[in-house]
Amino acid sequence: MFTPRGVGNPPPVRRDHERDQCRSARVDPGADQFPSGLYDAVLLDRDGTLVEDVPYNGDPEKVRPVPGAREALDRLRAAGLRLAVVSNQSGLARGYFTERQMRAVNARVEELLGPFDSWQICPHGEPDGCACRKPAPGLVHAAARALGTTPTRCVLVGDIGADMTAAAAAGAAGILVPTPATRAAEVAAAPTVARDLPDAATEILRRVRLVAAPGSPPRRGAVLVARSDAAGDVLVTGPGIRAVAAGADRVVLLCGPQGRAAADLLPGIDEIIEWPLPWIDANPQPVDPHDMHHLTTRLTTTHADEAIIFTSFHQSPLPLALLLRIAGIPRISAISDDYPGTLLDIRHHVPTGIPEPERALSLAAAAGYTLPTDDEPGLRLRTDRLPPVPAGAGEPGYVVLHPGSSVETRACPPELATRIVRVLSAAGYRVVVTGGPDERDLTARVAAAGGVDLGGRTGLGELAAVIARAGALVVGNTGPAHLAAALGVPVVSLFAPTVPFGQWGPYRVPTVRLGDAGAPCRDTRATRCPVPGHPCLSAVEPGRVLEALRLLGVPADAPESVLAGPVATRTGGVVG
Repeated sequence: MFTPRGVGNPPPVRRDHERDQCRSARVDPGADQFPSGLYDAVLLDRDGTLVEDVPYNGDPEKVRPVPGAREALDRLRAAGLRLAVVSNQSGLARGYFTERQMRAVNARVEELLGPFDSWQICPHGEPDGCACRKPAPGLVHAAARALGTTPTRCVLVGDIGADMTAAAAAGAAGILVPTPATRAAEVAAAPTVARDLPDAATEILRRVRLVAAPGSPPRRGAVLVARSDAAGDVLVTGPGIRAVAAGADRVVLLCGPQGRAAADLLPGIDEIIEWPLPWIDANPQPVDPHDMHHLTTRLTTTHADEAIIFTSFHQSPLPLALLLRIAGIPRISAISDDYPGTLLDIRHHVPTGIPEPERALSLAAAAGYTLPTDDEPGLRLRTDRLPPVPAGAGEPGYVVLHPGSSVETRACPPELATRIVRVLSAAGYRVVVTGGPDERDLTARVAAAGGVDLGGRTGLGELAAVIARAGALVVGNTGPAHLAAALGVPVVSLFAPTVPFGQWGPYRVPTVRLGDAGAPCRDTRATRCPVPGHPCLSAVEPGRVLEALRLLGVPADAPESVLAGPVATRTGGVVG
């Protein structure tokens, strides 16, 4: 039997093919089931993602699953993941179909693809200004509640940019499955892109597997972990370090001078060794044989039973592995594309593009360490070590704007930062401008548009304390974004695309990304802007930042005296 042809109908569908799609949804978890790890649930857009997009469809006969949909969903079910549908259906508001017709269509989807644990539908039109219509995050929050979890433990699969924006604004992961209707800019801005729904399911399960240890090894003695890089790099390694700490008696961290302040704030560390490594540091000194000898001697004194070398994708662990071997450490694990010879006992591989915290967790898991079930895989700080907030910041609820960066390409252009302060202040937001000691002129200029200037007064700990009391942080791709993620503070990310957003963007925290994700500097890893005028960020309209704050649910709370006119206040500053 065939579906009749007609205007707007999809191509004919054989009913015997549909029966094959409709095999039992009672999928028993088997060998592919994993501990909860990263995700509890997968949220899926309906039209264009699960089924072919028929505009304003109210006819169950027109429902046709995308290729491989049932198999992909069954794999996710077998892994123990709960499934929900999150879908905009403005056809209800427009009168194109009734609620009864919509329910019949949804029932047909379940008949073909198996049952879903929750259906979350927005019935409003775009002019209604509701909080549930994607790109607003309302449907993601509602689905997470219905499934008994949180948005950060969900991944949303969809076919347009609104799906990815809704996921990020709720703090969920996002995977874009483009269709011919997906715009190129939406593909460029997506944190992760899959070819189709089966490929998205494969990516989800691969990421879950990466952070799952092969077994449950006995508790080990002293473990040396290494992450020698900038503060942000140390912060994103935090989940991996906590996983090691959960299975070790003692954890010693080797870090560089730039990362020391961040290391002091991380949980799970018993001892810190601060030492510059010339093959890692951005501005390295020549290799000094005597210094390397002293480092090797110092590593020997840790009496470590094993070492785990955390690196970024462009760094080699092998020079440090050689020193650790000389220091007599018997078991060494690292991610390495280069042949390590006998320098590594565990040579781990990870796919490109996964978030840096998951990269660290995957290496820890390969070495036999995973986070305990009561420890979420997001970033975390020792808040008991945060110093007092500098005087002048004001009561909690302000918006922090951090315009600078140690890397030129990642900084917010000063003209844009000034305009952002002016627009936010006029809209009733109290804006606190932060920056390092060498950025006092920048923060004074920016804050003069109506903000409070904290330029140059604080270290990383004080900056964390300031961000902890903020309603949101507006920042480029730099260390403070990871501080906000560790503190659960929403981020408006002015993200220059020189490195992948899905790998380096704020992790598991409500975020709105702004900027031209397809700019010519994309994936160049440039530290100086290769295009005059910094167009990937300078073209951002300040009103987009205001819209982002409202999408994140950050209220304006400035008193009337502030709204009467912009007043710049000079009270100090913050290290970037």
